[in-house]
Amino acid sequence: MAYRKEQWGVMPSGEPVSLYTLSNDNGVSASFTDLGGTWVTMYVPDRDGKLVDVVLGYDSVEAYLENPPHFGAPIGRNANRIAGARFTLNGKEYRLAANDGTNNLHSAPDLYHSRLWEAETEEGDLGTTVRFSLFSPDGDQGYPGNADITVSYTLTPDDSLVIAYHMVSDSDTIANFTNHTYFNLDGQDGGNAMGQSVWIDADAYTAADAGSIPTGEIVPVAGTPMDFTVMKEIGRDIDAAYEALILGMGYDHNWILNHAPGETALSAATESGKTGIRMEVCTDLPGMQFYTGNFLGTGPAGKNGMIYAPRYGYCFETQYYPNAVNMPEFPSPILKAGEEYRTTTVYRFTQQK
Repeated sequence: MAYRKEQWGVMPSGEPVSLYTLSNDNGVSASFTDLGGTWVTMYVPDRDGKLVDVVLGYDSVEAYLENPPHFGAPIGRNANRIAGARFTLNGKEYRLAANDGTNNLHSAPDLYHSRLWEAETEEGDLGTTVRFSLFSPDGDQGYPGNADITVSYTLTPDDSLVIAYHMVSDSDTIANFTNHTYFNLDGQDGGNAMGQSVWIDADAYTAADAGSIPTGEIVPVAGTPMDFTVMKEIGRDIDAAYEALILGMGYDHNWILNHAPGETALSAATESGKTGIRMEVCTDLPGMQFYTGNFLGTGPAGKNGMIYAPRYGYCFETQYYPNAVNMPEFPSPILKAGEEYRTTTVYRFTQQK
């Protein structure tokens, strides 16, 4: 196990931006930048032993400062949407920026992944870790509480990438983090990814309105195009005349994961028939937004000049349900003052013959 640090560019303020690359004895490597604590590359071997970068992204700091699709980014304090860009906590209403129609999406526009984070590396029992830390003051993005946040990435000897999130606040607040990496197991330059296959351990999803806000209805997936309980090609049903898919222009929905609350469990998997690469997703969070890159195609060119069109990658965004802060029937994303928010999501890579 090893790591390498290199200067990668500079912030508009002139501060240096670094790239941290973790590698293991199998030739697998992953790189991350202190600009946003962002996941930049993931090289894993295909069935023939050729290393393939399976995450979409950019080659430069300048591109990541734009990054409209949120490639590789940790999203917080609240991932996904809050209806009406407002919520009430302890009797007080808090207003956020309305950046997605009348709603707030991903706590924008003052995104954590546009900021420079502190970084440190360490060797541990699990493998090599790079840990990114950020202080978020009271009122930041519209949320209450001074918050200390860390996002840690660990590359293990068995080719797993472990993402661990931690946050403490001096006031009650929201803590709902995810990672917005887009995967394409044919390679980041592999083009349309809808021929790859996905399995999701979820018997239901949260129905949503035209603004992607949950209606409160819990819909069984059985007999619908939303059913991934048996692995199938992503594109098999994506263009079906089904209201949820029409509204989302493809898959962009929250699946209710089957595991017990707080239990870390295998929750999703994806495979490429072309490369033989398989990825499994384990998490302790209650939901997962499976998003098929329906709105890719804006922003800078990607790695090696690659133009990422819609459906060229897909995300497994583990999370609390969208708008959970305003829906008491959903698992709560509220973090009490002085308590610790801890959650882990694991992406494990293997090869199919």
